[in-house]
Amino acid sequence: MPINYLYPDYEIARNAQRCIACRVCERQCANEAHRYDPELNLMTGDDTRCVNCHRCVSLCPTHALKIIKTDHTFKENANWTGETIKELYRQAGTGGVLLSSMGNPKPYPVYWDKLLINASQVTNPSIDPLREPMEIKTYLGKKPERIERDQDGEITCNLSPQLELDIPVMFSAMSYGSISYNAHESLARAARGLNTFYNTGEGGLHQDFYEYSANTIVQVASGRFGVHKDYLNAGAAIEIKMGQGAKPGIGGHLPGRKIVDDVSRTRMIPEGSDAISPAPHHDIYSIEDLRQLVYSLKEATDYKKPVIVKIAAVHNVAAIASGVARSGADIIAIDGFRGGTGAAPTRIRDHVGIPIELALASVDERLRQEGIRNNVSVVVGGSIRNSADVVKAIALGADAVYIATGALLALGCHLCRSCQTGKCNWGIATQEPELVKRLNPDMGSERLMNLVRSWGHEIKEMMGGMGINSIEALRGNRLMLRGIGLNEKELGILGVRYAGE
Repeated sequence: MPINYLYPDYEIARNAQRCIACRVCERQCANEAHRYDPELNLMTGDDTRCVNCHRCVSLCPTHALKIIKTDHTFKENANWTGETIKELYRQAGTGGVLLSSMGNPKPYPVYWDKLLINASQVTNPSIDPLREPMEIKTYLGKKPERIERDQDGEITCNLSPQLELDIPVMFSAMSYGSISYNAHESLARAARGLNTFYNTGEGGLHQDFYEYSANTIVQVASGRFGVHKDYLNAGAAIEIKMGQGAKPGIGGHLPGRKIVDDVSRTRMIPEGSDAISPAPHHDIYSIEDLRQLVYSLKEATDYKKPVIVKIAAVHNVAAIASGVARSGADIIAIDGFRGGTGAAPTRIRDHVGIPIELALASVDERLRQEGIRNNVSVVVGGSIRNSADVVKAIALGADAVYIATGALLALGCHLCRSCQTGKCNWGIATQEPELVKRLNPDMGSERLMNLVRSWGHEIKEMMGGMGINSIEALRGNRLMLRGIGLNEKELGILGVRYAGE
């Protein structure tokens, strides 16, 4: 029998005096970390199976459980950390690629936390959003450079197709298959209730969700899973996924165990087969090729829907965005390196890409310098955590933001980072029927709407404090931001002044 070099990361701490052996923890743990011993009439735990999802802790009626991080350590070494050693042991034992989920956890700088919002005082008085009008409605799509009027002086409206959002927040791409039917239904219903949009991801659109088409963004990725004419026409917009923040430069992979009957039909692939997306689109190797796909999609939908191009935040993202803006795309979506995912190679997730804050600032500046900023709207994602992040993103030049991990947290996700196993105890990243039903779409959609509406109230409060009464006046207004703890180069890229200036 081979030696097991790995000690469990977490330990199940059970208070024997409180535990009544009700077996709730045993029934609720999809990983089988809890067992009942009938001879002793007590519960036991297998620490090696625990993923720290907190399902058992949340549902234990006597609060007899807690999950603690193990104090087992390797000999202290600043270079060969315990995490590094464990990962090396795993690969030496399996010969496989390390997989991880739910975004980059490394302690890289979070620039949102190094930006402070300016506030008005005397000469530019603040605005009270409870008593004065405050406009946070947002339109995404190409905007005209100037107002045009007809011979009678009436404004001529030649707007390209637009997406109208009551609050500048949308739900980012998460495919059916990577997340459950009930999770998708929660997102779709919330998007309709909020007058915003949710993104299908690259897994096609389940037939039950066509009724939400007015609030749906359909995605065309390199694998073309589930893409057909009716699908393209079902969405309010079409997104071409060129890259993803959690794994720039590589394709997608949904394990065959998640390709169950409905997922198989929706994706139009055999049941039980792995869904592997190529790294590139095999028909796109230049901006000219991208332009051809953009206009093919517009032609297929009678030029009635805006086309989004999603790219990952990488070192030359400003030049890439400039090309995308000239390809005919109506909206550019940029995904930063902290973006979540159901599964990504650990090395890619943790070491490839750049922060969304720096990418956004450089893209907005480049498009303005080239005089093409109005040709496209800019949407950003990759760890938008709260309403302050939204305000800062818009001040740096975004028109709106995408949220995904934040939305999953609202649904009950505990960031246990085991999405790729398909055994999500909260019914989100799973296709197992007994687990899926743990997420109630009525409650899920309500929690999502509560989250976004509360952000909307906070956005209005912060804008009022700045003396600004519309999102349009905030967009790209970097005078409303000040940096703290940043060097001159970082301040230069972000285009903000230091606090106190």
